Amino acid sequence: MLGVWVTWTRAVGERVRGARRDAGAGFVEYAGLMILIAGIFTLIDQLGLDGLISGAIGDAVDRVIGG
Repeated sequence: MLGVWVTWTRAVGERVRGARRDAGAGFVEYAGLMILIAGIFTLIDQLGLDGLISGAIGDAVDRVIGG
């Protein structure tokens, strides 16, 4: 049982951190990610949070530069 666990752990570690970590990711996965990001941006725009977010960023910048 321990041998199986060690083999599985090595395989998962190589898959997550190895050179071929994106080998199985295809167009569908990347397209799904882009759709998700676009949905988040649309939600921010529809809720009117874009002005609130940009105002908060502007206030933070003003505080940092002393303006």
